[in-house]
Amino acid sequence: MTKFKANASVIFTDKNGIKIDTFVIFDTDEVTGLTHINHENVRVGEESLLLHSKTVGLYHMPLADAFSFQMLNKLKAKYAKIDAERKTLPIKTERQNSLMYLLANAS
Repeated sequence: MTKFKANASVIFTDKNGIKIDTFVIFDTDEVTGLTHINHENVRVGEESLLLHSKTVGLYHMPLADAFSFQMLNKLKAKYAKIDAERKTLPIKTERQNSLMYLLANAS
């Protein structure tokens, strides 16, 4: 019996044969043998799950090598910091053009 750990990246194959990348919410239940996955919050047997091919040890590597993975993490941290900074737009007063002035005085 394969035991999938919490947060493991897996490929779930549904009853129609569709493969879906998802992850394990909790681990595999020792008694029932079912694994609780994120996709539709269901519990499934190990025959419908496959450990994701990009999993190295306990961790999912979304890129081909560890260097690319580290670079992606640094970029995400950089832009998360930029996004977290408070953004304010300067307030501009609306200029009235001559057409607006004429219409306002027409009535």
